[in-house]
Amino acid sequence: MIARLLDWTDERLGSSSFIHKALRKAFPDHWSFMLGEINFYCFLVLIATGTFLALWYVPSTNEIVYHGPYALLRGAKMSEAFESVMRISFQVNAGLLIRQIHHWAANVFLAAIVVHMCRIFFTGSFRKPRDINWVVGVTLFFTAMFEGFTGYSIPDDLLSGLGLRIAVSILQSVPFAGTYAMFWLLGGMFPSTLMLQRLFTLHVYAMPILLLGGISVHMMILWRQKHAQFPGPSHTERNVVGSPMFPNYAVKTLALLCGVVSVLTMLGAFVQINPVWIWGPYRSDLAITPAQPDWYVGWLEGALRIGPHWAIHLFGHMVPSVFWPGLVLPLIIMIVLVSYPFVEAFVTGDRAEHNLLDVPREKPARTAFGVAFFVFMAGLFLAGADDLEARYTNLSLDGLVWFYRLFCIFGPMLAFAVTYALAGGLKQRGGVHEAPRVRLTRKAEGGFSEDEIS
Repeated sequence: MIARLLDWTDERLGSSSFIHKALRKAFPDHWSFMLGEINFYCFLVLIATGTFLALWYVPSTNEIVYHGPYALLRGAKMSEAFESVMRISFQVNAGLLIRQIHHWAANVFLAAIVVHMCRIFFTGSFRKPRDINWVVGVTLFFTAMFEGFTGYSIPDDLLSGLGLRIAVSILQSVPFAGTYAMFWLLGGMFPSTLMLQRLFTLHVYAMPILLLGGISVHMMILWRQKHAQFPGPSHTERNVVGSPMFPNYAVKTLALLCGVVSVLTMLGAFVQINPVWIWGPYRSDLAITPAQPDWYVGWLEGALRIGPHWAIHLFGHMVPSVFWPGLVLPLIIMIVLVSYPFVEAFVTGDRAEHNLLDVPREKPARTAFGVAFFVFMAGLFLAGADDLEARYTNLSLDGLVWFYRLFCIFGPMLAFAVTYALAGGLKQRGGVHEAPRVRLTRKAEGGFSEDEIS
């Protein structure tokens, strides 16, 4: 019966040749090529856990009185949204576990994207013809950041309310259009009665669809262009040497899926994250300190804290100081990341196709730029916790602000100079370093090559 069903399908769709070719597709054996799959598996966990949470969450700002099992908030006024999060955490079976897995998966998802992008950047995997996939990947990263922020904001606890208030202030700082954009997004003045509904729609429907579409495009381009690979025996610009998709690669990727799900489940079970009952419901007249956002927007928090006090008037409109670190700087960072493959190709005059990866020390300028960029972002990230640092070290908060301002200017310069010197020295001493010999799965001298698979 199964054979007849497959024959019936193949006669109409001609799928057998595609499936046969897909099952024999070669995948490089180096472990770093599995980093991108961690992103995808975290995304699957987010979809599964987010669907569960959406069944219980109530996106409403209507005020009610809490009568749940958490005694410290019993009798307190709160929104229906916050009460539903409390109910998920304390009354729904496995609700707190699923909620914490979801939050941890979001943090690991963004962290895995960063690590994956670092591997691509420092090995030169973004070069032609994969420059278009680099652009798709950077866009996905910023989309995932916005998706994470919308999810962070919808519990309507005091911490998320403060973060949303900051985001609204950044949006309002846009000259001429900021206030209109804020009213369009929130449906009124903050805090509006429609804002949680609109954020919930963005978080549950719009942004996941965009992410799923972007991931699909990313994977289709990767499938069409094939994998790049490290230099090694029988590795050329025209083949891919490694393990076939089935059974070798399929076993590895399924094991990775089980590992990702296991780690996220253990984090959700044993490591507390975002205890909203401690922060309490959002009230516009209250604030908590120290208050820190999720790590992936920590750099933006730091930029806001150490940004210059440049407030100007433009054609009768005020451009507040928050505009420069809150909008201009992220836009510059995004432009730098998106345009880097094309800028490097223009500067070096290298417009050839590359399917073999670089060893980072063989490209001192690129490696030094990447390290300098990382140091700059790390400085902003650390500046986002300057209040905590001042509190626990008894240092002056103003002194820390100026320290991080100078660090973000001179730190990247020093990092570039040191890295360039080290990489240049290693390049002259060691020559081209080949990746460790991979474990071959077919012929001892070559492994599987897509050129040999029909």
